[in-house]
Amino acid sequence: MSELDEIRRRRMEQLQQQQMAAQQQQGTNYQQMQQEEQMRQQYEAQKKNALRQILSPEARQRLANLRLTKAELVNAIEMQLIQMAQSGRIQIPVSDATLKQILRETTNTKREIHITRK
Repeated sequence: MSELDEIRRRRMEQLQQQQMAAQQQQGTNYQQMQQEEQMRQQYEAQKKNALRQILSPEARQRLANLRLTKAELVNAIEMQLIQMAQSGRIQIPVSDATLKQILRETTNTKREIHITRK
């Protein structure tokens, strides 16, 4: 019986070590996730502040409305606006009419629908 008890004791120690290693890994992952979330929040705050300076209130409202249906497009437009403002290619603040023109230029592609009948 003592041999069986020794095997059980070793197995129990092994399981405890595995559990401690898993807990340490989870702690590290949690810290990384917190850091990534904090960096993302800082990035979003910086982007929001930049857009507040670049866009007029009407243009910001138009982008907010458009974000409800086309979030990816709005993100791309926002990055484009920030880059254009940094390089001095647009006049600040961007009016609603200017934003409409930028939106027309970027969404100029039309979809063609072809229906095939069998």
